[in-house]
This record gives sequence, C-alpha cells and structure tokens, in this order.
Amino acid sequence: MFLWVNRHAIAFPRTDPECPPDAERPLTEKGQRRMVDAAYGMRALGVAPACILASPLLRSVETAEIIAQVLRVPEVEVTMSLEPDQDPMVLLAELGTAPTTDTLVVGHAPHVDRLIARVANAPRIFSALKKGGTACLEFPDGPSAPGVVHWLLTPKQLRRLADG
Repeated sequence: MFLWVNRHAIAFPRTDPECPPDAERPLTEKGQRRMVDAAYGMRALGVAPACILASPLLRSVETAEIIAQVLRVPEVEVTMSLEPDQDPMVLLAELGTAPTTDTLVVGHAPHVDRLIARVANAPRIFSALKKGGTACLEFPDGPSAPGVVHWLLTPKQLRRLADG
C-alpha cells in the first residue's frame, strides 16, 4: 500500500485582520496556482491514489480538491483523523480498515510530519513538509506495521517535475 502525504497549500494568513476563523481559512490565489502545478508534478511521478482523504479544515479540502482534479480521483473524503492535533495512529488505524489501498492524504503541520516519523518508526520528527509539499510512503505489510519513506519533495520540486 502506498500513502502519499501532502501538507495543504498556502492559505489566507492568520495575521491578516480580515482572517476568518482558522477552520475557514481558504487557500490564496497563489496557493491555488502553485498547488495545481505541484499536482501536475505528482502526476508526472505516477502518483495514482485510489482515494483522497482531507482534514475538515477548508484549506485542506481545497488542496485535496485541486489534487483530485489533476490526478482524476472522483471524490475527496473528509476525515477527522487528519485534524491538526490528532494522533497519527488514529489515521493509520482508519487506513487499516479501509477497503481501498493506495491513498493520498492532505493535512497540516506538524501532524503530517508526526505521521511520516511514525511510519518510518523514527524516534522523533525528521521532516518539515512545506505547504504543498508531498511525501511518498509505502507499507509493505499494511499500515499497522512500520513503512518506508520513498521520497519527500517540496512544492517547488514538484512544480519543476511538472515542467519536465
């Protein structure tokens, strides 16, 4: 089973006086454009999830919808297991009961980095996915066992792959 882990794209800044509540912060136009290009980079790498899961926060849902459109995945499912403060084990348990295999998830820092560390059986976080960045993980024995980190790419690297 492959699991692609994506951190949501650039969202409306929290410091802006017009900022909506955190759960309702949308992507910026720049974030949307860059995510489209990064998603084409994912497609160039052969990223082909059977399903896409997103945190319920708006910026993650919007990121997941962009990726779904580019990768031609028909639907995005929202799951509470990708909320920012969740334990990554909640998501891994959910994946262990899912009928599909290869999955792409869209979430938040530091949750996505804790998830990557957990999959790699690392004693602490060793990654720092940038907004729009993606990691490719594999579970040879299913999500209840440690996995393998194949790659971690920045959004800029993904965008360059889309150009090539």
